Amino acid sequence: MARQKAISVKIATTKVIKALETKLAQIQKDKDSQATNEAKYQKLSEKHNKEVAKLAVSAISKATDLSAHKRYNGEVAVSFNLPAGSIELPEAPEKDFTTYHEWQYREMIEEIENAIRILKMTDEETVSTSTYNAIARYL
Repeated sequence: MARQKAISVKIATTKVIKALETKLAQIQKDKDSQATNEAKYQKLSEKHNKEVAKLAVSAISKATDLSAHKRYNGEVAVSFNLPAGSIELPEAPEKDFTTYHEWQYREMIEEIENAIRILKMTDEETVSTSTYNAIARYL
C-alpha cells in the first residue's frame, strides 16, 4: 500500500480570518432565525400530516390492522395500515435550514472567535497546515 504524501498548503492569514468572520456571521444569523424557521417547518409538517390523514381516511375501506384505543386522558388513538399504492402521498416538507443545539452553538462560536483572535495576533502571513486543519470544518 502506497504512503500518502503530506500536503503543505499556504493560505494567507487575512483570507482565513475573513472566511472565519463570514462563517461566524452566518452561524449567528442562522441561530437568530432558527426559532422562526422551526415554527414555519412545524406548520408545514402539520399541514402535510393533515393532508396525509385526509387521504388515508378516504381509503379506510382498504385498511388492515385497524385498532382504536381510548387513553387515560380521554383521547382516542386510531391506527391502521394501508396496502402499498393505496394512496399517493404528497411531498413532505424539507428542512432547508441548520438547527443548532445551544451547547453546540456556544462551542462553535467560542472556537471560531478564539481562532480569529489568535490569527489576528500572529505575525505570520500564511496559516500552517495544522492550524488550517483545526479550523477547516468552519470554512
